[in-house]
Amino acid sequence: MNSNLITCQGLTKIYGSKAALDHINLNVGQGRIVGLLGPNGSGKTTFIKLLCGLVQPTSGSLEVDGHTPGIHTKSLISYLPDRMYFADWMKISDLADFFADFYSDFDRVKAMEMFTALGIGAQDRIKTMSKGTKEKAQLALIMSRKAQLYLLDEPIGGVDPAARDYILNTILTNYSENSTVLLSTHLITDIERVLDEAIFLQNGKVVRHDTVDSIREEEGKSVDQLFREIFAYSV
Repeated sequence: MNSNLITCQGLTKIYGSKAALDHINLNVGQGRIVGLLGPNGSGKTTFIKLLCGLVQPTSGSLEVDGHTPGIHTKSLISYLPDRMYFADWMKISDLADFFADFYSDFDRVKAMEMFTALGIGAQDRIKTMSKGTKEKAQLALIMSRKAQLYLLDEPIGGVDPAARDYILNTILTNYSENSTVLLSTHLITDIERVLDEAIFLQNGKVVRHDTVDSIREEEGKSVDQLFREIFAYSV
């Protein structure tokens, strides 16, 4: 595996006349929890979809573990989209079966333990769950894979503060030291304590990529305070 798990050079994605991502140069290493930070429309979801191979770059290059997104990289990535994609009729046990069939690295025992801790039963159906419970259930599935790269798109956006704490602790305790978590959000205060690095996206451009420790030492302020300054006129 490369020392840089994610490498981008001139990465650009254009929809119509709008550049969702504009000539991004970026390297992200292994064993990191990285915040992908920016207001709505800054390009966070587009970047994650490019990493997953769900959309293709307009120009530039993107590699995960030294490979262009494809069959190999899909086997390394565990992806939490910003919207649940499972059918409402499915039960928790159906979801576990689904993941076990699709992903050889899925740990069913771990998933069921996490569901139990969340108070979610194996026979519970998605259609009976609140939005927050659905998000927690989906996260339990995603974090029960032994992936190299976890891509979490707004994992705490629709849940209450207590649930956010549980979700962040779940992320912290369920990824290996060699894996990387890329966590997209604009709720900086809630996630700052778990981050190693922060990538600030504005209008499709990376305006800063640094470690959280460096930001605090150089700026004399928290990541949240810096975020509010950078995006004062766009949020």
